[in-house]
Amino acid sequence: MTALSFDMAATHFSDGQTPFLSAGRVSEKLGLTLSELARLIGVARNTLTAKSSARKVDNALSHVVRILAMASEMAGDENRAIIWFKHQPIPGWAGKTAYDLVSEGKSDKVLAYLEAVRSGVYA
Repeated sequence: MTALSFDMAATHFSDGQTPFLSAGRVSEKLGLTLSELARLIGVARNTLTAKSSARKVDNALSHVVRILAMASEMAGDENRAIIWFKHQPIPGWAGKTAYDLVSEGKSDKVLAYLEAVRSGVYA
């Protein structure tokens, strides 16, 4: 994924008032509550809304946004990417979805899988 496509996706998930990703926007797009999003990215629920934790939340959200940006680029549609992220099992991971792997702290594995598929490798 190019830096430009990530930057475009990142602006889509920001609130426009700060340079950080918005937990509210990401949870809205994914159809999750803030509590569910907090569990997904491995932070406390209160951390999502604390202004002093903006950098920590931005870093945690960036993995999800990067995955969604790459999946959207490949699928051609953000809604399809979100459905894939939440519901499509990834081959080789015992029926686990990208959502499951991210919640286990394995977002790097999801990104590697997407990169392999984009390069023409089929799992």
